[in-house]
Amino acid sequence: MNFIQEISLFAEPVAHIGKYVITNSMLSSWLAVIIIVALSLVLRSKINEIPRGIQNLFEMIVESSLSLIDQVTGSRKLSEKVFPIALPLFLFILLNNWIGLLPLGWMGQVEHVKEGFAFIPYLRGGSADVNTTIALAVMSVVAANLFGVLSIGIWKVFNKYVNIKVLSTIPSKIKKDLTVIIVAPITFFVGLIEIIGEIAKMVSLAFRLFGNIFAGEVLLASMAALIPYLVPVPFVFLELLMTSIQALIFAMLVVVYFTISSSEHGEETEEIREEQEEIREELSSA
Repeated sequence: MNFIQEISLFAEPVAHIGKYVITNSMLSSWLAVIIIVALSLVLRSKINEIPRGIQNLFEMIVESSLSLIDQVTGSRKLSEKVFPIALPLFLFILLNNWIGLLPLGWMGQVEHVKEGFAFIPYLRGGSADVNTTIALAVMSVVAANLFGVLSIGIWKVFNKYVNIKVLSTIPSKIKKDLTVIIVAPITFFVGLIEIIGEIAKMVSLAFRLFGNIFAGEVLLASMAALIPYLVPVPFVFLELLMTSIQALIFAMLVVVYFTISSSEHGEETEEIREEQEEIREELSSA
């Protein structure tokens, strides 16, 4: 019997419900959601007016998270609005990353393939599946723009991308300043480039997370195959740290996008804009 064990770039199907395919990365994502919901229900049942035990721990986590978000938003009021999105997103990605590192290699099934037989694990980190990271990235960028609509209005958000306002000022300004004929169309096309920028955000978020997590899992699988047991252990701890950092980076980038979307053009000072761009560049390069 020819037994094949290879690392697939794509999530492997492990079950079917009618025509609906269930993959191992989907199972991991469901497990992460179940853990988050269960933890939320437990915490809700433990809430007391005088905090103690696990409530103290999570209140400290919440306060620290808000303080971290404050450094990006510059406003506690805005931080409190973004926080309910940023923290669950961080926890979901973190759990998906860690599930892929669990020593559950024995949990799976053997399937017949063209080359022989292959072992398909039941659980695969959701973040190691590009479909999951693309869905998270699209959701985050779209949600950031919707947040902008709720914060500053749909007309201002629309004009950020399709700047009709600047074109409408040409007739009134052309007599005083002829350069408006050149400057206004350029400003209009810069807005259209912003649309490309939003797509670039989705691509950047999705493939950075996927690339880092998938590469880490490949490294661990290769190390375990070459030198099993003790040697891969230090790499597992390094991966735990790296996957935690990647989850934090993703969540903080989303916070940056929400902050930018909720600010009008010209509303911020140049200094604040530069600070936000610096934060975004630092997180993007990590």
